[in-house]
Order: sequence, then structure tokens, then C-alpha cells
Amino acid sequence: MTISLTFPDGAKREFPSGITGVEIAKGISPSLLKRTVAMALDGTVVDLADPITADAKIELLNREDPRALELIRHDTAHVLAEAVQELFPGTQVTIGPVIENGFFYDFARNEPFTPEDFPAIEKKMREIIARDKPFTKEVWSRDKAKDFFAGKGEAYKVELVDAIPADQTLKMYAQGAWIDLCRGPHMTSVGKVGNAFKLMKTAGAYWRGDSNNAMLTRIYGTAFAKQEELDAYLKQLEEAEKRDHRKLGREMDLFHFQEEGPGVVFWHSKGWRLFQEIIAYMRRRLAADYEEVNAPQILDKSLWETSGHWGWYQDNMFAVKSASAFENPADAERDHRVFALKPMNCPGHVQIFKHGLKSYRDLPIRLAEFGNVHRYEPSGALHGLMRVRGFTQDDAHIFCTEEQLAAECLKINDLILSVYEDFGFTDDLVIKLSTRPEKRVGSDAVWDHAEDVMTKVLERIAKQSGNRIKTEINPGEGAFYGPKFEYVLRDAIGRDWQCGTTQVDFNLPERFGAFYIGADGEKKQPVMVHRAICGSLERFTGILIEHHAGHFPLWLAPEQIVVCPITSEADAYAEEVTMALMGAGLRARADLRNEKISYKVREHSLAKVPVILAVGKREAEEKTVTVRRLGSQAQTVMTLSEALAALGEEALAPDLARRKAVKVA
Repeated sequence: MTISLTFPDGAKREFPSGITGVEIAKGISPSLLKRTVAMALDGTVVDLADPITADAKIELLNREDPRALELIRHDTAHVLAEAVQELFPGTQVTIGPVIENGFFYDFARNEPFTPEDFPAIEKKMREIIARDKPFTKEVWSRDKAKDFFAGKGEAYKVELVDAIPADQTLKMYAQGAWIDLCRGPHMTSVGKVGNAFKLMKTAGAYWRGDSNNAMLTRIYGTAFAKQEELDAYLKQLEEAEKRDHRKLGREMDLFHFQEEGPGVVFWHSKGWRLFQEIIAYMRRRLAADYEEVNAPQILDKSLWETSGHWGWYQDNMFAVKSASAFENPADAERDHRVFALKPMNCPGHVQIFKHGLKSYRDLPIRLAEFGNVHRYEPSGALHGLMRVRGFTQDDAHIFCTEEQLAAECLKINDLILSVYEDFGFTDDLVIKLSTRPEKRVGSDAVWDHAEDVMTKVLERIAKQSGNRIKTEINPGEGAFYGPKFEYVLRDAIGRDWQCGTTQVDFNLPERFGAFYIGADGEKKQPVMVHRAICGSLERFTGILIEHHAGHFPLWLAPEQIVVCPITSEADAYAEEVTMALMGAGLRARADLRNEKISYKVREHSLAKVPVILAVGKREAEEKTVTVRRLGSQAQTVMTLSEALAALGEEALAPDLARRKAVKVA
């Protein structure tokens, strides 16, 4: 029996059924076999030694193929486990998956591992890699595997064997004498791992994530195909640590968190000014096209049942009752009602749309809200501003006809791209179309139509940008009610952040019975488009802090200018300058403390104040200021009137600067 394999260049060749990738690569050339680490059959990466028994598209993968990176990291995790057991006999290995940017392996040992153990472990890992033993796979029975691990004292592996569903094959991978239970795939040999790896940190981890189980030691690591890629990643991590918004938040006195309010932000005055400046900018950008509304914070759970959120997201919602209901449930009928803190704004906006009869002439109707929402996040997942339980969405919902849908999506796209550019994100933007998930509401016909519209819009966006904007399909990642665009922006040090979304929804209007009167006088169901630009404004603020490393452009800086008198003789003039700056609409204050000017400059530089104006007796007499910029040792002397004009111009937000330019023109 023969099979037909199609190669990447389109060529088709016949082979005997059961031939392996090793035999195919060797048959083409010995050098190709040496370079090849795995193969992909119909897009699925598998072991090169696997037999091929059906027609397929075949790709032979080398280490430099992006798909091989996961294999490199997976194999490195196995090398780590072997090294640990060689160095620390009696240590039990449990699981070691690939994760974003690396891998981890969990170990059971009486004495937890620490970073001080890393040099010895890494040295042993390099020894194992140098042995270059082949990865070989065998299928074992469950009894054989359990006996094997029980004989080695590997109780966790025995439990894992029992957890594998009966209809799944149990695979064992050997790298020389060391054997592990694994789903695979792996590269052809341990030597293919290379030496571009590093162990990063340790952490405690409960077995299977259950706090009732034993605490294990987790060792995190990373690996790359090339040393220069590892070096670039480590440099990015170093830069990210410097830019950490939590660290800068303390230095700039922007916000804090505390145990009594887990996952909610305590904004300080400077941080609140920054936050409000972002909202003020967004309000101006929406003013021409959107109506700003505000829906209630607490709504009866029946509304969330109708929307579907109670069924889909109940575990992530906060339910509330009156205090008396907790103290005395039989107190009153009203106390038996269950309410929920809103996790999103959309059901409330549907209620606003439904209030009063709407005509097709009224559409599209665009409702925007800077809505405060709450979602339960596990305490271990909370991370500064980036992952919170209470946050503000720059949310909007557009109610339109099907004929208007494509134009509305394009209009939203133009707005999102413009906003990102104003905030300093101009490079490597990616727009992903997330299609229908396995669990969803609505008919296939409705999904077909929605995805068709979104696909055509995505193609048009790419074409309009001259293919400058990258577009991707993200299969199965749509919302439960409709497909969506996800806007992924890249920050100054190369990290990607998913922020904006455009989600098409044919289902929520139907669930709530929302309608408008069409041109024929009949009731019609509107299309609802969910739209966010920043997403969580708290998270977006954190991204901005890290993107700019706290060095905000003048228009965005919470504190724009500090006026520092060199001597107390210039205090009165410093206050005069400050009043003039404030009168020009600038966020300024005078630092009249009895401290040396060098001390003040250092302190305000640490707080990332963009402009420091130093004034002394001479400046007071000549009505000048000495301008010093954050991050520069250079100083410029300007007249007060020149400084007011220049700084006032620079402090204009980009949208206001464009508006002013149009007026001048």
C-alpha cells in the first residue's frame, strides 16, 4: 500500500505506507536529515520517527523554524529534569510544560530548590546535551508504566498515569537511560537543544494547583534556537524590570494597592491626573460621533441571565445582596433578590437603546461609556494595573443595520489606529480576527454572515494600510456571541499587548428583544457592535507607563513642570512663574523647600517630571527661566514669555494640536 505526500513546493511523491520522516529526509539527502528535527503532517508537528500511514502535506522542520521553538523548550524541560535527578537523587519529577517565553518543571523534594542551585544544574544540563542521546518513543501499557514509576519511587508519575483517559495512548520518551511520561513530540536528539537556555527563577506550586495538595518547587527556564535570541530576550527582561509600572508608580507617586482592597487601585493625585487626562483625550475623540451614557453599577441577576453572562461568566462575577439579607434572610422580600456588580456595560446599553422607539433613520446609534466594571480574578493572577478586579472600560456599543456594519467596523478601525498613534504606538500593529468558539450562541448561518463581513473588512484594512498593518486569523477565539477583531500593539521594548476589540453581535439584541422600525414599517433587529479602544483604562495606563518608561510626553505627564528657586531670594519670582504657567493651562508647581537645587533636580528627575525651571536672582531681574529637560544635562535660558509660548504649544494633546493647526490653516 502506498501513500501520497505533498511537499511545501507542491510536489507530490508516492511512498510505502508506514515510512518515517527519518527515512524520507535521509532519502533526500544525509545533510537534510542532519538538519531536520521534526516534521509537520497537515500542519501538526510530530516526531520525525513517526510512521506515516495516510496521504498528507509534509514539512521537514529544522531548528530555525518558528514551530521548532516549542520543541526546543519542551526538550530543555526534559533535560532539566534529568539533570536535577542526577544531581539530587530522590527528587521526584512531576510535570514540565512549555509556557509563553519558556518552560517550567515541578519537583517534589524535601528541601526546595533556590536560584543558588542553578549554576550546578545548568552545568549538568550542558553535559547531558553534549552526550547527544537520541529521543526515542515507546507506547507502554498502563500497568507497565505504573510499575516502572512505582519502582523508582515516582508517586506523582503513577498518579499522572492513572489520570490519562483510557482512550489515549500512553507514550514514554527516553533520552539515553532517562525515561519520562510525555505526550510529545520531541526533536531527534538531546543535542538539538543547544546551549541557548537559562534557568530563571523558582516558585512554590501546589500539586495540580490544589492548595490541599503538597507544595512542590517549580523551576522556570527559557530557551531559544540561537544565543543572540536568548541575549535579546534577557536584555528585554532587564529593560522591562526598569520600566515595571509598579516600581515607577511608587517613584512617581501615582497609585498603590493594599490587602483591604485586593485588585482595586488606590489612585494618588498625580496618578489620578494622568488617568483623567487619558479619559479627557478619549472624550474629545468621541464627541463628534458618540453619545456618552452611564448604565447602573448593580443590576438584578435576571438581566444577566437574559444576556447569557450569568451562565457563561458567573464564576467571574460579584453577586451582592443588601446587608440585612445576610444578617436576616427572612427580613423582607426585597432582600431575597440577587444583584450583580456589572462585569461589562453591554446589557445596560441595550436597555438604553430600547428606551423609546427607534427608526432606521436614527441608525447608527453609538453609545459610549467610561464604565467602572468588576470581575473576579484569582488573587494569584492579580498584577498591578495589568490585572485587576475593578477597572474602567472605554466601552461603546454601536446599533446599526446590517448594511451599515462594514462601514462602522472601518470607522472604528480608523479611530483605534489614530488613538494608538497619538499615545506613541506606531510600529508592528497586528489585527487578529477571532472566529467562532466551540461553545457559542446563535445559529451557524448568523456566524457565517458575521465572519464573512469581518473577513472582508479585515482584507480592506490590510489593503488600505498598504499591508503595513499585519492581519491574522485566530481560530476559535471569538466571543460566545460573535466574532471579533483584536488589536495588538507593540511597546518600546518589543512586547505585545492586546488592547482594542471590535466584536460583532447578532445575538444580544435578539435576546433582549431590541428592535428598530425599518423603512417598510416593520420591526427589525439591529446589529450590535461592541467596541473598546484602550480596553481596561487601568491596564492601558500601566502599558503607557512602561512604554514611555515614565518619561511621558508633556501633554500626558501628570506633573508637567516644577519651578525650583536656586535661593530663597527667588521664591517670589518662582511663584510668579508658576502662576503664569498655570494661567497658560500647564500643570505646574513651585518647589520652595529649603534644599539645594541639585537635590531638587535629582528628586524631580526620579519622579519623571519632564521640565524643571530653575530661577535665581538673575532670572528674577531679567524675567527669564533656565529650562532643564528630563534625561538631559543641557540647560537653556529663555525669557518667561518664550517659555510660556513654547511649553504651552508642546503641552497640547495631539488632537488639540491638530485642531489648532486646522484653524490656523
